[in-house]
Amino acid sequence: MEEATREISRGVSSHYELEGQVIPERVAKAVKDVKAISGKPRRRGKGSTDPCHAQLWIVGDAIGEACWLKGHAAGIRRKAPAEGKIRVDFSLTELLQLSWLAHLGFQYMMPNYRGFEIHRFSGEEDAREGAKAIGKIESHIPAKDRPFADLSVQLKSRQKLICDWWKAPLDRLIV
Repeated sequence: MEEATREISRGVSSHYELEGQVIPERVAKAVKDVKAISGKPRRRGKGSTDPCHAQLWIVGDAIGEACWLKGHAAGIRRKAPAEGKIRVDFSLTELLQLSWLAHLGFQYMMPNYRGFEIHRFSGEEDAREGAKAIGKIESHIPAKDRPFADLSVQLKSRQKLICDWWKAPLDRLIV
């Protein structure tokens, strides 16, 4: 039984050991306890669990937990942004809005832009979604690196543009 435990532990060790680190303490203790029990005569009462079986369950639990912890840590590392990077999650709608707004901004930055290409928001809700997507990006810019001091000023100016255009259509028609 001791040899089987050692072989199982060796076989799955690549799944729970981390490079340059020793076997997790709980696994080492469980394997050591199996060694201690394997040499002793077994005494068990009627209906009770064999102590060897109980100890093997503990070994299995320790190995399983060590494997899970290693996998969980690897998953956390994969989800974390790389050093010096910022991760932002966008819905498909937000991403489409931003790609369109980025394209428009790029065009306006070109010295030969003439402004004839017509791409507009389809309505007030479309404009609000675009403003929300831009706000999401701006909120992820570290405060010390923002080209503006207050996020709410940017948000309010966009909201005002939207309200001025869609809330007062009669004024535009009269002029």
